[in-house]
Amino acid sequence: MGDSLKTVAGFPQAVKSEIGFALYQAQTGGKHINAKPLHGFGAGVLEVVSDHRGDTFRAVYTVRLAGRVYVLHAFQKKSKTGIATPKAEMELVKRRLKHAGELYAAQEK
Repeated sequence: MGDSLKTVAGFPQAVKSEIGFALYQAQTGGKHINAKPLHGFGAGVLEVVSDHRGDTFRAVYTVRLAGRVYVLHAFQKKSKTGIATPKAEMELVKRRLKHAGELYAAQEK
């Protein structure tokens, strides 16, 4: 969704590999060891957190929509205070989750 693919493509190779493997596991019905539910979204919205050389990278995806995995957002966490996902990032995930649901419904017609 949005610029997620382009963003992940700009991540360090080790991070791209970890996120790519996590998404592959989601597509095949599994769950990566570093995939955790994203708080505030209920079941089926997960976040993969990958640390690399002191930086933290995150990718949020959903498996709520049968047979599909939608990557909702990917970003590098820049805040040095706390581990919480910034509010602006959460709002973007919320909008993209809604849009993914709309796309899914339109494709199922």
